Amino acid sequence: MKKKIFGKNARPYLMLLPTFAIIGIFMLYPIFNTFFLSTQNHVLTNMKDAGFVGLDNFKTLLQDETFIKAAGNSLWWTVVNVGLQAFFGLLVALLLNMKFKGRGLFRALMFTPWAVGGILVALIWSFMFNESVGVVGDLLMKFGILDHRMSWFSDGTLSMWALTIANTWRGIPFFAISILSSLQTISVEIYESADVDGANAWTKFWKITLPLIKDTLLLTILLRTIWTLNVVDIIYGMTKGGPNFSTLTIPVYIMMVFNDTLDAGYASAMAVLMILALLIFSAIYLKVGKYGEEEYY
Repeated sequence: MKKKIFGKNARPYLMLLPTFAIIGIFMLYPIFNTFFLSTQNHVLTNMKDAGFVGLDNFKTLLQDETFIKAAGNSLWWTVVNVGLQAFFGLLVALLLNMKFKGRGLFRALMFTPWAVGGILVALIWSFMFNESVGVVGDLLMKFGILDHRMSWFSDGTLSMWALTIANTWRGIPFFAISILSSLQTISVEIYESADVDGANAWTKFWKITLPLIKDTLLLTILLRTIWTLNVVDIIYGMTKGGPNFSTLTIPVYIMMVFNDTLDAGYASAMAVLMILALLIFSAIYLKVGKYGEEEYY
């Protein structure tokens, strides 16, 4: 009898084994291997000198001015991009939650950028920011903001903002659809009760809407922070990290180091630092944001 009960209880776990095996092979192994390689001298073109070097790769990183610049760029890139995407995504979600003629069509069009691949986004916006024929320059001149065409990709600050506009355009729909799905779960009766109490639109948003979508907003910001920090295709496709490393981020630098030198150890050390930074940020962010706790009036 005991054997039969044990077998019955073990069956669900046995059925999950293939899933755990896939996760282990395709997710956990690469992470552990990255940590392992970060402590190795592992240049693919010089494997005879391969071996354990401890924290030497990390010490070299702290003296690498290009890496330090890339880290600063990564911080700016992530904070500004996610901030803009969250702000405009929330506005779009609130708009789409209202009833108006053509809302279905507007929703479909609004979510289109999210379906466009990163390389295509880079190509589209590179053309739009083109100094000679770009539509962005035409519009700015038409509205009197500029009196002549300008080269967006020859200036570091302008290049970063061009990348930010492209990436924000692509990321807004994800925020909008995530927040919209949360907005649609809020009972109308809560707002009706607030109306009876004389609450205005701002009070209802601040005291009801925002607290009830807080968890969705926090999780979406966290996901987009991770994804935005890891963006390579748009940055490399539009500027390749230039000019003069002004748009170089850590993921792009990792790719360039590995492609140019085949130094898997050094590239892995950068990846490990980025993973640890994201883990620490995620833990603090969710704790400070009180994820899972809801309060509203």
